[in-house]
Amino acid sequence: MSDNIGFPGRIETSYMDSEPWWAEEKKAPEGAPNVLYVVLDDTGYSQIGCFGSLIRTPNLDSIAADGLRYRDFHVNAMCSPTRASLLTGCNNHTIGLGYLSNYDLGFPAISGNIDPKYGYISETLLENGYSTFALGKWHLCNTKSMTGAGPYDQWPLGRGFEKYYGFLTAATSQYTPLLVQDNTLIDPPALPEDGYHLSADLVDHAITYIGTQKSLEPSKPFFCYLAFGAMHAPHHAPKEYMKMYEGAFDMGYEKYREIVFARQKEMGIIPEDTVLTEPNEYVRPWDSLTDWEKKVFCRYMEAFAGYLTYTDEQLGRLLDYLKKIGQYDNTLIVFVSDNGASAEGGPNGSVSDWYHLMSMSWPPLADEEGYGRIGSEDAMNNYPPGWAWAGNTPLKYYKSWVHAGGVKVPMIISCPDRIKARGEIRTQYHHVVDINATVLDICGVKQPETIKGVRQEKKPGISMRYSFDDAGAPRQRHVQYYEMLGNRGIWADGWKAVANHVDSPNFDEDRWELYNTDEDFSESNDLAEKYPEKLNKLINLWWHEAGTYGVLPLLESHFRKRDGFDFNLMLRFAPSEYKSHLTLYPEMGIGGVPPRLANKSYTVSVEADYRKGDEGVLISAGYHIGGYVLYVEDGRLKYHYNILAEKRMDLASDTEITEGRHVFAFDFVNTHPNRGIGHLLIDGERVSQPLHIAVFPLFAAMGNMAIGRYSTSPVDFDHKGRGYFPYSGTIERADYELARPEDDMDLMLEMERELEQA
Repeated sequence: MSDNIGFPGRIETSYMDSEPWWAEEKKAPEGAPNVLYVVLDDTGYSQIGCFGSLIRTPNLDSIAADGLRYRDFHVNAMCSPTRASLLTGCNNHTIGLGYLSNYDLGFPAISGNIDPKYGYISETLLENGYSTFALGKWHLCNTKSMTGAGPYDQWPLGRGFEKYYGFLTAATSQYTPLLVQDNTLIDPPALPEDGYHLSADLVDHAITYIGTQKSLEPSKPFFCYLAFGAMHAPHHAPKEYMKMYEGAFDMGYEKYREIVFARQKEMGIIPEDTVLTEPNEYVRPWDSLTDWEKKVFCRYMEAFAGYLTYTDEQLGRLLDYLKKIGQYDNTLIVFVSDNGASAEGGPNGSVSDWYHLMSMSWPPLADEEGYGRIGSEDAMNNYPPGWAWAGNTPLKYYKSWVHAGGVKVPMIISCPDRIKARGEIRTQYHHVVDINATVLDICGVKQPETIKGVRQEKKPGISMRYSFDDAGAPRQRHVQYYEMLGNRGIWADGWKAVANHVDSPNFDEDRWELYNTDEDFSESNDLAEKYPEKLNKLINLWWHEAGTYGVLPLLESHFRKRDGFDFNLMLRFAPSEYKSHLTLYPEMGIGGVPPRLANKSYTVSVEADYRKGDEGVLISAGYHIGGYVLYVEDGRLKYHYNILAEKRMDLASDTEITEGRHVFAFDFVNTHPNRGIGHLLIDGERVSQPLHIAVFPLFAAMGNMAIGRYSTSPVDFDHKGRGYFPYSGTIERADYELARPEDDMDLMLEMERELEQA
């Protein structure tokens, strides 16, 4: 069928006799501002300078000086849920982000997928004449779709962004990130030894995107979503920035907190009658620490502070560029953190931030070697809870709790051409769903009824514009529910009820607390016993809101204290097709997610040519914080297993490899839960002594996999400085055999013999 039906022009045989017609170009409202979102990760209420911190953030402070700080602004207690609400203007459970986007747990509230009927602000602005760019952390698609094979519908380019440069998951190394450009996984443009750092790289690309757009379409506004990896662990700070803070935190987190608290009152960022809340059970008293513990704890905080100042400096380059090209005054800048400071480093802090989630035990105190790695590319470090507690001054608890320490965050908004107030503080209560409505209001854009033909659901946000010119304007938000990993809260017109489920045996026995937040900014005075009727009304209101926004079912926290509880067992992954065999080709690049090998017998083999002198990686899964690699070096087949950077195991062939084509393999027999025996094979013949492995979890590999190279940083620390250590020979294919015959008596007898020798 012809596409000419309905064409408003006239088509004749000759072009000269025909009447042309052009569709009207999409144009933004006259004078519409540019929009820049700046998102920091895991940044507590008091961790930037203009909210009381001793950490230097002059560029964030300069945005506040040109605009407004909101001291009673709230988010969703965790990264994916907050980012989903920020970009859609919807409550997170409604759109499937009740938890991290990585997991589709089989229920509407925790599917990790955002239906097109909940349009992104990028989609709305794109349809209204804006250029759209996203940079940095995405974390809004399932892990199963984060590979080079897609699907891409939940990637940035599938949700209204025209360009993307960043990483898709929760966190990545800032020195060797797993990068994506548009819809393609790529290597970083430089190595750590070249001085590479992701924060600088993101700003470089932001400047390029904006500079290109303003050069070629100067009248067209842009929407730039800049979501740094900072300040999520790993706290990767260049050495000179860590040195900047040496000794700055030697007073300890209790004293530091008192200093910040006094600064906050002096600034007016908290009410004068605010009470400094007491320490919680996760904070080890500073005076109880040994001298070595104090030294290690301070080093963790020096890395955090250096990382934040370095990132702020990179943001400053972008602000300077906007001023240079005359775009700063007409750029609406929204700065926000996605949740409060994180206690996920554990009681001793962590050189390996994934340690707890993979093992369900907290990592040990860093030794001299670990201390030296903090802040470098060889660590994935996170500080102990005491510094997170100080970072949330004067509030209670942390990220994933729905007390104020988890959900109340620093928020700044500035646009000199549109907001006349300078350096002022606003006290009205607001939530992250309100940003969408605010931006559309300022840009003069209406929420569309449809996007790409899909009818849009109503959004609950309230424009904050009413507060810009009137500091005393009555608040217009009156109710907001909260839920994260079983922790529950409800705020209504100055009263808040909150339940800390981490310590409770079940949901029916949760103890609810009650606070008058109009009079008790830090939630320090529990009024539950004094006003039981008020508390019951709020609890009932929570259930009403939970029904309205589709909150159930409730998950459990990874901080759960119940005896025998294993957070990882609760995360039942979405069903997938069982595969007994997997074939991989070297052309797949770095976009593969490693198969799950925990408590499973398997063989991984690589068919490759070998000539004398060939060396390099045959197959790798993970990176320096955990994984495994099969490789050739010094004429021998070798295998290295890195267990959360805390323990490493090596295996090498007894004889040298002969020239020719071979099938190189690592064969593993699972003998007991979290226990087994591995051998190296060449052409099906054993060529090594047995490797006895008894550790939890077996074959944990975070990150991606690659054939013929490392995907990012080396799994084996001894390969540091060798780049991706590519195999110099030719690789044909790699195979995983994931099913072993349970009735193979010869195999069972062999297992028993080797167990006796173990």
